[in-house]
Amino acid sequence: MNAAPLHLAGERLMLDPAGALYWPAREMLVVSDLHLEKGSSFARRGTLLPPWDTRATIDRLMVLLRHWRPRVLVALGDSFHDDGGVGRLPAAEAARLGAIAAGLRLIWVRGNHDPTPPEGLGGESVAALEEGALVFRHQAEARAEPGEISGHFHPKVAMPARATTVSRPCFVADSRRVVMPAFGAYTGGLDVADPALARLFPRGGRVFLLGRERLFSFTVGATRR
Repeated sequence: MNAAPLHLAGERLMLDPAGALYWPAREMLVVSDLHLEKGSSFARRGTLLPPWDTRATIDRLMVLLRHWRPRVLVALGDSFHDDGGVGRLPAAEAARLGAIAAGLRLIWVRGNHDPTPPEGLGGESVAALEEGALVFRHQAEARAEPGEISGHFHPKVAMPARATTVSRPCFVADSRRVVMPAFGAYTGGLDVADPALARLFPRGGRVFLLGRERLFSFTVGATRR
């Protein structure tokens, strides 16, 4: 896969087509909105989904860990779909997360779906993480200083393609911040033109659309045309 470089607050970052961000200077891999155990959460409320979302998401994460070999892994909030998600984890997947935590520095940034630390999985739990010129939090703050990296909104873009429209997850970035796509297997998305997301980029920004092997970049305004 061909990652795309991006400069933010004087730091060189790499945007991975799988929907992750890598910071070479800190050997740090960042993923957002895993929403583990979303399938089992829906099942408890009577909506049956195939129960493979956690395994599929961790499988994708393991591919990235083998590729980038980071020293630090940051899960940028909403790692679990609800606060009971840790308790519903299959034993095999809990063991895989525990092994990840044992092999590197794992930082769980708390989100609105998982506001309490995940117990028994290792790692550190923080409300936000400040590293050098960058700050990592789950939900963007409108007046944040340059260098903010967040998730929460699950940004996506709907693009015309022949006789249909294709909707794909994306990064959204400008000179101040990056909003990351959701990494989880069962995550929907919010169009970049939605006011809740667009207000974070009042002067416009760039979209990095996730492709199979590469990212496709264009201005936010271009998606509206």
